[in-house]
Amino acid sequence: MHPVPSIAEAAADIETGKLSPVALAEACLARIEASEARINSFIHLDKARALSEARKAEAEIREGHPRGPLHGIPFAHKDIYETGGLATTAHSRLLEDYIPRRDAHTVAKLSEAGVVPFGKLATHEFAWGGPSFDLPWPPARNPWNTEHFTGGSSSGTGAAVAAGFILGGTGSDTGGSIRTPSSFCGLAGIKPTYGLLSRSGIQPLAFSLDHAGPLAWTAEDCAILLDAMAGHDPADPASAKIDLPSFRASIGGGIAGLRIGVVRHFFETDTSISNDVGAAFETSIGVLRQAGAAITDVRLPPLDDWFSCGMILMISEAYSVHEPWLKERYTDYGEYFRDRCALGAFITSADYMAAMRLRRELRAALAKVMTSVDVLALPTTATSAPRMDAMTKYGSFEASTFTMPFNVSGTPALSICNGFDAQGLPLSMQIVGRPFEDAHVLRVGHTYERMTSWRDRRPTL
Repeated sequence: MHPVPSIAEAAADIETGKLSPVALAEACLARIEASEARINSFIHLDKARALSEARKAEAEIREGHPRGPLHGIPFAHKDIYETGGLATTAHSRLLEDYIPRRDAHTVAKLSEAGVVPFGKLATHEFAWGGPSFDLPWPPARNPWNTEHFTGGSSSGTGAAVAAGFILGGTGSDTGGSIRTPSSFCGLAGIKPTYGLLSRSGIQPLAFSLDHAGPLAWTAEDCAILLDAMAGHDPADPASAKIDLPSFRASIGGGIAGLRIGVVRHFFETDTSISNDVGAAFETSIGVLRQAGAAITDVRLPPLDDWFSCGMILMISEAYSVHEPWLKERYTDYGEYFRDRCALGAFITSADYMAAMRLRRELRAALAKVMTSVDVLALPTTATSAPRMDAMTKYGSFEASTFTMPFNVSGTPALSICNGFDAQGLPLSMQIVGRPFEDAHVLRVGHTYERMTSWRDRRPTL
C-alpha cells in the first residue's frame, strides 16, 4: 500500500487491526507539519481535537463498536460548511469571527459515521472569489506543483486530499467547484444529483445551482462518503425524499453493455482542449470500450448556451444573497468576489427569467439524449492546472466550461484522474448520469480506476 491509503484501503486495515486510527492521524499530521506551509490548504487546523477523536475512534473499535468504513478516517470540511463551536469563515473577512451554534446537516452525518475532524479548509471567498491574495488567509496551492492553481472553489479540499493531509473532504459545486479541483489536483470528486445531499448549514452561493459533495482519492471513496452524507433533510427545501441505494455496494460488477455517449462537439467544435487532455481522453474511451461499454457520439445544445444560462443564474442568485453586505461592506470583500458578484446588480428580472426558460429547454434536450445512453463522457477541464500567476479576475467568464452544463441540469457528474501531462500535472475525465443514478457514474469511475494505474501516483512533496 502507498504511505497514503485511500479511504477504502485504510478502512479495511482498521477493521482487521492492521492500522491504528491514531497512527493514521499522526502520519497525516506529520505530512501537514512538513508541507502545509507551502500548500496553505487549512484555514483552521485542530491537531489536539484530531488526535483526541482518533483515540476515541480507536477505543470504540477496540471495544467492538465500529461505525463503518469512515470510522477513524482523517477528514476536513470546506470552510463554508458550518461546524458548531468552530469558526466558519467562508474564507472571508466578513465572517472572520462567525462561530455557528450547530453543524451543517452533512457535517453531523459524517460525524455520526466516525470521521476524525482535522479542521476547516481554504476555499475561494464565499465559494467564488479566488484565488485571491487580499484576504485574511492565502489561497491554497497545488501539491503537484505549488506554482499552479488548485482549481476552485473547493481549493483547500483538493490540495489537502492530494497532499495526503486528509483522506477525504467536503466540497461544494455551483459551476464546477468540486470537479475542477478534482481535475487539477488529480482526485475523484462527485457533484451528486441536485437534492441528493442537503445544503442546510452550508453558505449559499446560488440556490438553484449549489450542490454539496465529497472529494477523495478514488470513486470508491466517493461512494463510501455518499453513503454517509446522503439523505432527506426538511431544512433544505430542495432536499429529495427518495429511497437511497448503497452507493458503495453498487459500484462493482463492471460496465459490460453500458451505453456511454461522448459529447464530442463540446470539446472539438464548441471550444478547444489541450493536446494532452485530448490524447488522455481518447485513451480513456478505449479503456471503457475494453471494459465492454458501448461507445457512441451524442449531441447536446451548444456548450455556450449551457454556460451562458448557468452564469446568468449564478451571478443573479449570488447577488441576491450578498446585496445587503455589498451595499454596506463592499471593501471588506476581496476584489475578486466583490467585482464578480456586483455584476448581478445589472442583470434584469427579464434576463433571469429568460435564463430559467432556456434552462428548461436545455434540460429537456439532455433528458432526450439520455434515453439512448446510460451515461455521458467528456473531459472535466480543457487543460491541466494553469499557473497561479495566470489567473485573472474575469478569467472564469471568458471560456465556456465542461462542468457548468451539469449544474444547470442538476444531474450527477463525477471527475476522475485519467492521466498526466508532459509537466506531470493531472488530467481528468468527467462521467455524467441521469438524475439520481449517481451509482452509475461511480461504477464507471470505479471500473476505469481498477483498469488503470493512475491511482498509484501521488505528488512528491
